[in-house]
Amino acid sequence: MSAHIELIYGPDCPHLELARDRLSRALRSAGLGAEWQEWDQADGESPDYARDHASPTILINGKDVSTDVVEVDAEACRLYRTEDGRLTGAPPESVITTALQRTEERNAEGAG
Repeated sequence: MSAHIELIYGPDCPHLELARDRLSRALRSAGLGAEWQEWDQADGESPDYARDHASPTILINGKDVSTDVVEVDAEACRLYRTEDGRLTGAPPESVITTALQRTEERNAEGAG
């Protein structure tokens, strides 16, 4: 799979480690290496679009892995809804895995 994966976070995000862990586990379960680009929103070297997302956000080829946005204010921590309706501070592993699979399917369609 050829995917550009980005993790965008605020410098004080209490959910950063949870997001890293879930992203790493989703990549491993998909048989992919645990490699991604991280953008600290407070770092002047980060791209402008990184400041348009609440923390933490995971993008695959520029698309947000989650369509269920609970908090959209880029200045705030972002919350995600789990399958059973609870709120969590990082995308559930299943959401990341589904996004990876969709990307792989799109890449396969484009190659065929």
